[in-house]
Amino acid sequence: MILPWTDHPWEYSVITAPTRRRRALVLALAVLGATSLAACTAGAGADGKRPRSSAAPADPASRPDLLRFYHQKLDWRPCGDHRCASLTVPMDYSRPGDGKTFVLPVAKAVTAVTGKRVGSLVLNPGGPGERGVRLIRDGVAEDIGRGVRERFDIVSFDPRGVGASKPALTCTTTDPTESNESNESKESAESAESADGEEAAVVPLHPRTASERADALASARETAAGCRAASGPLLPHVGTDDAARDLDVLRAALGERRLTYVGWSYGTSLGTSYAEQFPRRVRAMVLDGAVDPSLDWRQRMLGQATGFRKAVAEYAETCADTVGDACPGTTPEEIRALIDRLLERTGREPLPVDDSAYGLDAPALISALSLSMYTPEAQWQALSEALVAADGGNGTRLAALAAGEEETQDPDAEASGEPAEADPSEGAAESGTDGVPEDNAEAALIAINCRDVPHPRDARAYWDALAPAEKAAGVYGTTGVTSELVCADLPAGPGRPHRVTAEGVPPVLVVGTAGDPATPYGEAVSLARQFPGGMLLSLDAPGHTGYGRSACVDGKVEAYLISLTKVRPGTTCTA
Repeated sequence: MILPWTDHPWEYSVITAPTRRRRALVLALAVLGATSLAACTAGAGADGKRPRSSAAPADPASRPDLLRFYHQKLDWRPCGDHRCASLTVPMDYSRPGDGKTFVLPVAKAVTAVTGKRVGSLVLNPGGPGERGVRLIRDGVAEDIGRGVRERFDIVSFDPRGVGASKPALTCTTTDPTESNESNESKESAESAESADGEEAAVVPLHPRTASERADALASARETAAGCRAASGPLLPHVGTDDAARDLDVLRAALGERRLTYVGWSYGTSLGTSYAEQFPRRVRAMVLDGAVDPSLDWRQRMLGQATGFRKAVAEYAETCADTVGDACPGTTPEEIRALIDRLLERTGREPLPVDDSAYGLDAPALISALSLSMYTPEAQWQALSEALVAADGGNGTRLAALAAGEEETQDPDAEASGEPAEADPSEGAAESGTDGVPEDNAEAALIAINCRDVPHPRDARAYWDALAPAEKAAGVYGTTGVTSELVCADLPAGPGRPHRVTAEGVPPVLVVGTAGDPATPYGEAVSLARQFPGGMLLSLDAPGHTGYGRSACVDGKVEAYLISLTKVRPGTTCTA
């Protein structure tokens, strides 16, 4: 996710933005941490299990008021090398006849071979807020094994409120037609000065004083107010349970009797919700980078913050093994000292950033470090070079990492010096919605997480969490806590932490990476145990998610997708 520049450009990017999937499965990542993952997608009974709803029939597809949605046919049209269509779903499943709908863009890579075709493989790249149509457009099908491609067409979609969904979420009322120059001028002026004309204070990693906490709370409330003003009518309808119902409508529109699905990170929350609501409609389900729905907001945040702290420590210890001479120090001690030095320096005054009046502050530095832990093999070199530049006084490269801008649209084209070719599907399937930025991932992340995961309304609960978070995860913990504040002022759904109830679901394959900072390995272990017949496939490596990073993992995942081959208990792969 590329977070837009705001009055405080990195305030909500701390451990929240995913790197983008650019021609590799490994980079379709989910957002967690600072605004905790949306996984609590259903209410829990007294035993912590998800109760069945007495209001809904066992088979929603049989409801007369839903037939027009379940019986729709997708009108596929060419869009670049792929095919695109639109799926219409009710905005409110309790009132599907009120005329209010979401129209979701769908994209398909037609890869299945005649005579071998099993059906469609539906992917979700995570987030919440990542755009499935972009995943297809960026060539994800090329990175999936030939055996899977021969048997499945590869499909994804922009979930309700996300990307080119109509309507789509936004947390700003800024006119998207304003020029970049005008917006940048306004943002620079507002970020450089406070309301009374004085320079804005440096954002602390741990707000300790009453004044610092008041500023943090006011900033969170301002963001929440923007979301309510710009997207108020949508906020009650963007939860993961409803998105999972959309997934079932998509299954029917694709002509599939049962769903074959791969979800990464937040996509595991979507898959889990689908399996709970439609257990007998699952053919095969891979949940990679798993989210445990039994954890509350504080447990989730602490687990992830601790994961990032450990991952950065691992970077200092093993940098030389991964990137060699590019490391910002010759010993782990030197690297740790450099990071500590930069944290102290940016805590006093932001580092200069080219073409920005705001600069790189301490929360932005935490964000750059955290985002660089998702795929060490692809990101540690850029991080190392950016840290060296920052130590020399220039924060521009770290700012780019914090904003998720370190990757190029087409690395091959850049290397050859040729401009990247425009994809016709960009305009056909991903054009912006009126009043909504082309990339609304930040708004979607906030709205969906806050809808799915119950959060305290009283700010005292967040202040009480600061000291334990600092003890467990240092600055990664305290920034995680303060970034959760926005949810105190946004609509929450009926969800509660619960253990999975999915009676009748076939064996689900859960992939867990031992050094995963964003979705800690323990959550994968727990989720696999919660599914009846659940299977755990472990990857002994650092980084987020496993499918696409290990030939061993890829082989076992794809054998399961093709032939439903079970994974033996205790199976562990290496990168």
